[in-house]
Amino acid sequence: MPKVKLAPFIEEIHGTLDGWVFKKSPQGEMIITKKPDMSKVKWSKAQKANRKRMSDAISATQIALLDPKVKARYERKAKKLGRRAWNLALSDCLQGKDLHPKR
Repeated sequence: MPKVKLAPFIEEIHGTLDGWVFKKSPQGEMIITKKPDMSKVKWSKAQKANRKRMSDAISATQIALLDPKVKARYERKAKKLGRRAWNLALSDCLQGKDLHPKR
């Protein structure tokens, strides 16, 4: 993979531009890829169900992490495990665990 060092005044770039996707890896490295063409993909019933399941889990995780107690709990857990709080919360949600603390 080629590596490019941009001028020092450009600290971060993300998004799409002319068919290219610019993003940052969790390690902080810049990733540039071609934008995928998904226009002709025919999703199976199982794929549609899984995409719906993921969409629902993402929505539930976003709502749960708006609660400061839930967010703090996942940030503490993530720090201990060396992972991201978002990933832990999403994983718990997909496993059917309750994201909210005992009230």
